[in-house]
Amino acid sequence: MTAADLPPINASLNALAGVLLMAGIVAIKREAKKAHGLLMGAAFTVSCIFLICYVAHKILVHGVHTPFAGTGVWRPIYYVMLISHIILAMAVPPLAIVTMRHALAGRYDAHRRLSKLTFPVWLYVSVTGVLVYFFLYRWFAAH
Repeated sequence: MTAADLPPINASLNALAGVLLMAGIVAIKREAKKAHGLLMGAAFTVSCIFLICYVAHKILVHGVHTPFAGTGVWRPIYYVMLISHIILAMAVPPLAIVTMRHALAGRYDAHRRLSKLTFPVWLYVSVTGVLVYFFLYRWFAAH
């Protein structure tokens, strides 16, 4: 496996995490608590695998970031998205862990309250992670 193999894998993992998050929300809205727990656990697992692959990519490229080749209006759009993605991505692991700990401990009121923050942040990070990939490697790839 080379560094070039990891960005599409990472985007796929982000997309899968987003799908699992959405399925988890549908499950809890339908009061399928066991399915909800399994889907959210799967989303967390996929996000952890993403993090391992992301760090591996950074190690393989010696920390060098991929330059954004877009111009005009696309540059501020990309960088606003990227900066918000990075900042919120740092919040997801502690938010997800604390939210899940509340559920596992049976503190469902606390779980529900915190999930109202955790879910949209985590979903935003998953979706923008996929968008960052497309901006860098598909739509505005440096040649």
